[in-house]
Amino acid sequence: MFRHVPNALTGLRLVLAFVFFGMLSWYQYEGRGYPGFLNVAFLIYVTALITDFLDGYLARRWKVEGAFGRIVDPFVDKILVLGSFVFFAGKNFIVPDTATMGTAHAMSVKTITGVVPFMVVILLARELLITSLRGISESSGQRFGADLSGKVKMALQSITIVVILMYVNYRPWLEQHRYEPAARLFRDLCIWLTIVVTVASGLGYVRRAIGLYFRGDVRT
Repeated sequence: MFRHVPNALTGLRLVLAFVFFGMLSWYQYEGRGYPGFLNVAFLIYVTALITDFLDGYLARRWKVEGAFGRIVDPFVDKILVLGSFVFFAGKNFIVPDTATMGTAHAMSVKTITGVVPFMVVILLARELLITSLRGISESSGQRFGADLSGKVKMALQSITIVVILMYVNYRPWLEQHRYEPAARLFRDLCIWLTIVVTVASGLGYVRRAIGLYFRGDVRT
């Protein structure tokens, strides 16, 4: 019976991911959707993070690690993280912003989350590249599992998502108490640190793959 619990938690996390995305897709800043949706979304995301820790911990503790967990668990992680950043860069989190152009004022837009499309492209490109390199390496019989930088990257991405959700949730309160500029700065620092670590982690995997290739361990 125990051997199915970690896989069930992984499946639950996938369901939670789609419920989370449903909350984000229905919510619209100062528009459609009840603001409380983001509070629910925050709780769902934290629950998903807890199941992510539990399924791996229980699988190792009960020695029931299998192919399903090795394949589906990172897949669900990527869906949850990348999907979150895609939504954060989308229209549901756009707010008006007045841009000064000479003596005139033009209305432009920005995202309240601080995430813009090019950041999402970087995150997606890194994951697609590493997945391709992993497939080539493991098809040649070489292990190409996650290293420490990959785990740090994943943890930082998850923390940044939590920070963004809290910032958007409590922005009115932050503005009322004049904490908003400091909170926005912290949000942006988390986002940019995530981007830097993501790129650095990707470069580390690329160097690792190049090393395997020149040693003749990888066949192309």
